[in-house]
Amino acid sequence: MIDAATPEIHDDARARSNVMRLAAAQALGGANSAVIFATGAIVGATLAPSVSLATVPISVYVVGLACGTLPVGMISRAYGRRVAFIIGSGAGAICGLLGAIAILKASFALFCCATFFGGFYGAVAQSYRFAAADGASPSYRPKAVSWVMAGGVFAGVLGPQLVQWTMDIWSPYLFAASFAAQAVVALIAMALLSTVDAPKPAPADMHGGRPLLEIVRQPRFIAAAICGVVSYSMMNLVMTSAPLAMKLCGLTLSDSNFGLQWHIVAMYGPSFFTGSLIARFGASKVVAAGLALEAIAAVIGIAGISAMHFWVCLVVLGIGWNFGFIGASALVLETHRPQERNKVQAFNDFLVFGLMAVGSFSSGQLLANYGWPTVNAVVFPPVILGLVALIMAGFVKRRASQQAAAFPDPAI
Repeated sequence: MIDAATPEIHDDARARSNVMRLAAAQALGGANSAVIFATGAIVGATLAPSVSLATVPISVYVVGLACGTLPVGMISRAYGRRVAFIIGSGAGAICGLLGAIAILKASFALFCCATFFGGFYGAVAQSYRFAAADGASPSYRPKAVSWVMAGGVFAGVLGPQLVQWTMDIWSPYLFAASFAAQAVVALIAMALLSTVDAPKPAPADMHGGRPLLEIVRQPRFIAAAICGVVSYSMMNLVMTSAPLAMKLCGLTLSDSNFGLQWHIVAMYGPSFFTGSLIARFGASKVVAAGLALEAIAAVIGIAGISAMHFWVCLVVLGIGWNFGFIGASALVLETHRPQERNKVQAFNDFLVFGLMAVGSFSSGQLLANYGWPTVNAVVFPPVILGLVALIMAGFVKRRASQQAAAFPDPAI
């Protein structure tokens, strides 16, 4: 329970203003990762000493994503979120510049360094969803998180189009201009983020609050963290394996691109109403629905290897991720006080993206050694774990409420 927290002043007008800016920044920041995922393996295969290392730049991006989460929280806590946002978009610009230079100089190591900076930028972009909830009323927070995540829909369009428009400009250096353009987009995001109303925390907020260990031991936080890890890691596991699996099953590159395009739309499109669903039914039920949809996607993936099976699997998987991840993010918001938010949110993202990095390195080996049906079968145990964690957290919450009703605090 966090009822003992210092009262927080709610300003939904300010929050709505920030949401619009952060949603736009989410679209621009998402283009960073889209450029890396669209080009990373191709550039890696060209620059790497061995074709087997072609996907290393993408895995290094995920490592950068995981490594950036805790520093982002510390910077936000000490200097305010706006400073963290500006540093993050600066890292995105460095990613674009180093990526372009690496391609021009044919340096694989420098290209991996570029994608690491891109991962750090991605870690900052992930904090936008929590920043949108700062100062908002409890009823508006899920909607704020959801609307910022909806910016990802536009990122899914902007990123691939940026590559399409620029990839041949500096021929024969394929994609060099794409990374240079991505650096410009990051600088535009920096200018936009500088207008976000996110003041430096008050001195009391910088040093107040409970120890992190006390907060993360709450059943509610444990359930939120487990569900966030499961929903993101399992989506990433299946998504990253799908293109290669489709190729191994004899499907065309256009089939793969079509499936991934609609997967991205399915990931972010529901964000326009996920917040309303959370406000109406509660975060726990929405998370449970998301985990169930990821399991259904795995069943569809196991059921067949036609293009339609892959497409439907990826679309259902995207919707499941949306419900599961946004719902888990809303659960995290229920576990901390205002002065605790930066450290708690950063730790939550560290868990999510740290474990996702492990999955990113293992997905290719899992597919190569055991096949596409096994990749999908791996989804079921973590989903069951997430559902059990939700049930246990709900039981503990109901029991605490019953005890509070039976033995009211005489001081109240």
